[in-house]
Amino acid sequence: MTLEITEMSLADREQVLRIYLEGIATGQATFETDVPSWEEWDGGHLPFARLVAISDGWVKGWAALSPSRGVRFIAEWQRSVFTLTGIGADRALAACCLKS
Repeated sequence: MTLEITEMSLADREQVLRIYLEGIATGQATFETDVPSWEEWDGGHLPFARLVAISDGWVKGWAALSPSRGVRFIAEWQRSVFTLTGIGADRALAACCLKS
């Protein structure tokens, strides 16, 4: 499977939230229990370094940065990487997110 890492667009939002829901369902990906609305998700993540992993025209994973909840340093942030199980996009997304 070939993955293409690209900037996240508004057109990706439904697939991004679907993958987030799958992460919630595992009970291991996040402490959240409900998928936020797109507006809530958008407001909780920084406007840069939002990436998606695309394969066969579908979003297979995403990465984004959000401000740290317990800010101790001015430039502190948290990285979120959610991928479909078994896709292998997590490392590629994390690396690209840090580069951007």
